[in-house]
Amino acid sequence: MPPAASARRWRRHWVLFGILVGLSGYYASAYWVAPQVWRFIERHHPALQQLAQRTVTREGIPGDPLNIGFIGSQAQLTQMLISAGWQPADPITLVSSLRIAGDSVAHRRYDNAPVSSLYLWGRKQDLAFEELIGGDPRRRHHVRFWQSTERDALDHPLWIGAVTLDTRAGVSHRTGQITHHIGPDIDQERDRLAHDLLSGQATQLQWLDHFQTDLHSRNGCGDPYLTDGRLALVISAAPALIQ
Repeated sequence: MPPAASARRWRRHWVLFGILVGLSGYYASAYWVAPQVWRFIERHHPALQQLAQRTVTREGIPGDPLNIGFIGSQAQLTQMLISAGWQPADPITLVSSLRIAGDSVAHRRYDNAPVSSLYLWGRKQDLAFEELIGGDPRRRHHVRFWQSTERDALDHPLWIGAVTLDTRAGVSHRTGQITHHIGPDIDQERDRLAHDLLSGQATQLQWLDHFQTDLHSRNGCGDPYLTDGRLALVISAAPALIQ
């Protein structure tokens, strides 16, 4: 067979192979993954149905709203965040508290600056990540995640998070404590983080409408925020339905 004809034959084989792979991926997504995910959502699983809409501060004041969820392992969630440029926050200690105070005043970079604790299910966040803006710890994207007790058939847990934007350091309007103030457009932060997680691995994104009923409120520091009320639910590696 002439070399040109042989090359055309191999190209046709590769094109056919690509089409088959694409059709297989579509079939798996459209006819197995998506229906499984929607059955999980539509049946109003207790892990979501009974979930509070807001975090609370240590004093019990309603805090940042919950606006993002993740189904997958802690390792998957951590790897996705780090791959997208997010950094784990240092625990709050005397040393880290003094450092963030000094670095904020001097505008020095502190990629792992501590994040104040908020509470869900009677405990503070299990994970906290951040991404600085311009290297200044006073301005940063940050998220807190709590692991639910619910697990799927592959032993993947449900994580619930609150993601907001710190715009500046200041004093709480409610308690007078030194804190960060958040920007009002929390939906933009939710959408940005969902995009970052989707960019990390093969994932699915679903939206839970009407998750938040109070669309215009204030967080624990008295900062106003607006939301469309939706919760972004990111599913990693197509885990099975939570039982």
